[in-house]
Amino acid sequence: MQSLNSQVMSQALSWIKQQPVWLCTVIKTWGSSPRAVGSLLVANQQGAVCGSLSGGCVEEDFIQRIRAGDYSQPTQIIRYGEGGLKPNRALPCGGSLEVLVEYLPPTARSLSYLQRHAGLLEKHGALQKKFTLPAACKSMVAARLCSQASAEQEGNQLTLKLATAPGVLIAGLSTAALFCSDFAVALGFNTLVCEHRPEVLNDYCRSLNEQVQLIRQFPARYIESQGCQRNCAVISLTHDPRIDDLTLMEAIHTDSFYIGVIGSHRSSDERRERLRTIAGFTDEQLSRIHAPIGMAIGSKTPAEIALAVMADVVLHKNRGLQTAATAAYPE
Repeated sequence: MQSLNSQVMSQALSWIKQQPVWLCTVIKTWGSSPRAVGSLLVANQQGAVCGSLSGGCVEEDFIQRIRAGDYSQPTQIIRYGEGGLKPNRALPCGGSLEVLVEYLPPTARSLSYLQRHAGLLEKHGALQKKFTLPAACKSMVAARLCSQASAEQEGNQLTLKLATAPGVLIAGLSTAALFCSDFAVALGFNTLVCEHRPEVLNDYCRSLNEQVQLIRQFPARYIESQGCQRNCAVISLTHDPRIDDLTLMEAIHTDSFYIGVIGSHRSSDERRERLRTIAGFTDEQLSRIHAPIGMAIGSKTPAEIALAVMADVVLHKNRGLQTAATAAYPE
């Protein structure tokens, strides 16, 4: 399953061949807003939409305005909530949001623009777009890795950065790891599995989602050579300390926002003591390790374990984004 933003771009590419589309990007939010900066929606002139700006609060009003002939300039910024347009249903808790609306006619230029945009998303890359409002996008380039989308406006000059997709590195295959990889793909994570054991590869690799990247390498060796970005989580679910412990010993030296390993409370305490004794980890370093991994939902089956793991990963990812957003836009 594609991430929601990738689904938006796929739908835009399908529609643009026969009709104009409106590509919309959330560029700023205040208060409680269901969707984050960088969220995408595409609409056509029949009123069909793909994606979301607010979880349903403003979409109906937006479509009515398209049908009424609004938003015919190449680019414009609209605001919903306090000081802006009034949606059909109020945004929760008095929230507000600003949306960049790009009107794209059914031309070869629009098709090429959307293809490049979609290509950068498919590669899980970051991109930077520059506008002189209300003119069309004047520049779109691949950008340095970043974990949070942002928009900077000065007068009619707008620079929009769409974030690198978050990543999950799964150390070793298991039944729970398979479910984790499926959930991660559905949630829009750039999902990578490291597995070096021939017998395990033989048992599991045919069941991997086609959007998962399989690295046939010892997980710790891969992390040692490639590292992990700040927007990547590292999870180990093998119950094999030769894999789990060594993965942690490498991951702790990266900027990964989440490091977790499967095991009971007792085995987790024993692992911490091993890492403290053998690797010389400090209490501060050990505190970064989520063990037992995942939310405490009483999970028993592999699917439930994977759900608990990915829910915890998403929680910590979103907490980091909320902290950054509060720093950028204090109320």
